[in-house]
Amino acid sequence: MATTLVLSIAALLISAFTLYKINDAPLGEEQFMASVEKGIEAYIEKQRQLQEGPPTAGEPIDVSIDDDAMKGDKNAPVTIVEFSDFECPFCSRFYRDTLPDILSEYVDQGKVRFVYRDFPLGFHQNARSASIAAECMKDQGNDKLYYKMHDKIYENQTALSVDNLKKWAVELGADAGEFNTCLDTEKFADEINKDFEDGQGYGVTGTPAFFINGRLVSGAQPFSVFKGIIDEELAQ
Repeated sequence: MATTLVLSIAALLISAFTLYKINDAPLGEEQFMASVEKGIEAYIEKQRQLQEGPPTAGEPIDVSIDDDAMKGDKNAPVTIVEFSDFECPFCSRFYRDTLPDILSEYVDQGKVRFVYRDFPLGFHQNARSASIAAECMKDQGNDKLYYKMHDKIYENQTALSVDNLKKWAVELGADAGEFNTCLDTEKFADEINKDFEDGQGYGVTGTPAFFINGRLVSGAQPFSVFKGIIDEELAQ
């Protein structure tokens, strides 16, 4: 399997590079490399899903919410903990296609509390900075301010950079000097590291990964998958 994966990725790179040369780099080098990365991630995700089978696996486990940002009633009967990466295209897909329905049907109704924990992947250049930036926003305000940055990042994921994080923070009401110092010194590096280590301990191997009352859901699954599990938990 590993050899096949490597060869397949190599083939993707060769094909993409050939297309890049033929078209005389119409996208520009940075956009080209971003499209290649997304293609590789999509292939890896597909192979992982084929290996793992259904999106849910195993018995429920005790997953800590730590002190991470939360949406919804803290006493809600169902807790969803997401381990995610701000630069991951599948995480963006979940944010765009699935999260709005979870929020409107369950979180806003007091049935679910939603917690975001960080799992920045090493090959994403700006994911770690984005995680720290969101924590810096929370440090200046509360969970609501954290999620303003969370939403801003996912809605502008293709423009993610340290400079833009600083610009967005000011637009969202942060004190520029305090935020910039927080981000530049990586004030919340230990917090991000703890999230990542906890996620690994729970068996997270990729993003996004979710635990619904401790039940694992892997990948950017459609709303129907989440609804089925949430309704089962609410019925207990």
